[in-house]
Amino acid sequence: MSPSGSSRSVEVVLDGVTVPAGVARMARFCGKALRAAGYSRWEVAVMLCADARILDLNGRYRGKPVATDVLSFPREEGRMGDPVCGDIAVSLDTLARNAARFGTSENEEMKRLLVHGLLHLAGMDHGRGKSGKMLALQERLLLGLQSERIYGERKR
Repeated sequence: MSPSGSSRSVEVVLDGVTVPAGVARMARFCGKALRAAGYSRWEVAVMLCADARILDLNGRYRGKPVATDVLSFPREEGRMGDPVCGDIAVSLDTLARNAARFGTSENEEMKRLLVHGLLHLAGMDHGRGKSGKMLALQERLLLGLQSERIYGERKR
């Protein structure tokens, strides 16, 4: 976090995937979602990767040797008003399968995964009976950001 404490940065990095359309819009979307959730300071990195990479991360850090859609790695324990700091990994392979399975667009699925990951970085949890508050906020944020177009066809 910067000395002034007013940092607002979202970096999107690629690991083993082609550059998807909308990468710059993803960073802006994350900022909009964080502001809408009541946060004023953040430093977030989003890694877009394939199943092989997220499978490795999920096995190494969660002991679950399976591919998943999104993982969050907070740098600090988040509380409302605190800076949101950490890393999010999104598997583009699992995102595509989820979108097909749920009958939604990949754009909508990307927004859902990013907001879900950001709320985890902010200290929210949906385990052990806590899902209501986090998932309700997630849905409110997504409703407010429904017109955002952040993910589409991959650049060739």
